[in-house]
Amino acid sequence: MRLFTRTPRGAELTIDGQAFLPHARELLRVAERAVASVRTGRRPLRVDVIASRGAATGLMRGFHRAHPEIELDVVMLFDIETAVAAIRSGAIDASFRAVAVPGRPLPEDIESVRVLDEPLQLLTGPAHALAGTRSVTVAQLLGHRIWMPGIVHGIEWAAYYDDLIAEFGLTIETTGPNFGSDVLLDTVADNPALATFMGEQTRLVWPAGHGLRRIPVTDPTPVYPHSLLWHRDNPHPELTTLRAHLAATAAGHNEAGTWTPGWGTPR
Repeated sequence: MRLFTRTPRGAELTIDGQAFLPHARELLRVAERAVASVRTGRRPLRVDVIASRGAATGLMRGFHRAHPEIELDVVMLFDIETAVAAIRSGAIDASFRAVAVPGRPLPEDIESVRVLDEPLQLLTGPAHALAGTRSVTVAQLLGHRIWMPGIVHGIEWAAYYDDLIAEFGLTIETTGPNFGSDVLLDTVADNPALATFMGEQTRLVWPAGHGLRRIPVTDPTPVYPHSLLWHRDNPHPELTTLRAHLAATAAGHNEAGTWTPGWGTPR
């Protein structure tokens, strides 16, 4: 198909060329966007936050408020092995994780830094024996059923709760399918024999009639050790900005009166 015709003054578009011109311009714009999406420094910073309602999402929301000019791609991967593979392949730039599963240290090219110690809270329905307490000690939890469906052997948060059970003798049940947080909240609200653990910064919304209680755990307070993981050779300029932001906003770690597994300390 002829798009141009030569004239004494140079080249001019034919009728077909005029029809094709806007499509050609759009094709060039699409190509430029495609290249920019994978060009380091121009594509969004890609970060894994595990779950939409968890503490890591809160940390990224705080980062976005502080740096609204930085484009973000927020993803949710299931376990630490998947996250580390994605970091090493360049599919993501960083991930929030408990730093490692015991016996499976991080690869040497993966760096990590502890960014948040998140206290656990006990979540109960209104008829639970501990529902009226302002706080509960770990010793008071002995003999109570703590239901946490969806914990899969081999993932980092399963390792955390295995160590919690071994340290304090708690009863944590993982039976039944995991239908998500809404069903978990419904069940805990209706069953006075069940409670569950939630991170202090986990965002939850439930119907007013549920009457759920979030109770701090003390003596000691179990804290979940969130760390940021990244590849040591990642050149994305905004990764440095994220690390600096988290370093400036991070609270203390291993504070008196808290407990976390010994493997929760990053390199």
